[in-house]
Amino acid sequence: MKKLTGLAALCLALVLGACSKEAEQAPAGAGKTAAAATTVYTTNYPVYYFAKRLAGEAASIEFPAPADEDPAYWDPSEEIIAAYQAADLILLNGADFEKWVAKATLPESRVVDTSSAAAPQYIEIQDAMVHSHGPEGQHAHAGFDFNTWLDTDIAVQQVDAIAAALAGKLPNEATAIQERAAALKEDLKKIDLGLTEISGRIADKPLIASHPVYNYLARRYQWNLKSLHWEPGEMPEEAEWSALQELLKTHAARFVIWEGDPNPAIAARLKTLGLEPVVFYPLANVPSSGDYLAAMQENLARLAAASMLP
Repeated sequence: MKKLTGLAALCLALVLGACSKEAEQAPAGAGKTAAAATTVYTTNYPVYYFAKRLAGEAASIEFPAPADEDPAYWDPSEEIIAAYQAADLILLNGADFEKWVAKATLPESRVVDTSSAAAPQYIEIQDAMVHSHGPEGQHAHAGFDFNTWLDTDIAVQQVDAIAAALAGKLPNEATAIQERAAALKEDLKKIDLGLTEISGRIADKPLIASHPVYNYLARRYQWNLKSLHWEPGEMPEEAEWSALQELLKTHAARFVIWEGDPNPAIAARLKTLGLEPVVFYPLANVPSSGDYLAAMQENLARLAAASMLP
């Protein structure tokens, strides 16, 4: 348990440091002043958080996706698209994260795909299934896994792309942006070290995920991971429970990693199969409390506890 104690101390230190750096998310267009006349629109929470950390008060960073929707499948209104079109800079996650961008006309000179340098590292999802997903309706996880930021190497490349784009718009802030980028990359490195430590205990164990959104984690940390297509709030059909039982015969996992808390009925039935639900938020949208670093450290703490299961 000494390793867990050390990890918990690291989590607390990072959370306290991160909370002092991250401002509350403001509605689109709010709080814009002469000192922050440059407006930057983002398309998911990690890119928003990275840009906010790097820009400080020198730019107005906006992320208008609703808190109760998956921004990867969000369909913004004409008014919000117009706000993106009017922005000084538009930061995309890339890897086909922003489905709506293909249908919108955005000013190419002001659009930056923050993960484009990592395109050779994109992971393509095989055997995608069509299923429902909350208010977004039916969709399939076909094409690339767009949760690129979960690989800290790619996240660092995204930070570098954002820093370069911001420095181009804010040349007087270029030195400060690079200093903030160095600090942010150190924070990401600490997350990577925490995941590396935990993965040393689970890499040889069979793991199951509720959704195919953890492929970058599995590749980076060599997890033995199989993915389902289950939603936290939707009870799987009997055929899906039967398929899980068949999977467990050859892939005897002890816990299932979830994007969000599964409803109590799902959690209870998982436990009858000897499976514990463990939440690891991908953080595509704003966490319910805290910021990116705080939420990621909470993810690490839950995963660390699960790694100690017999």
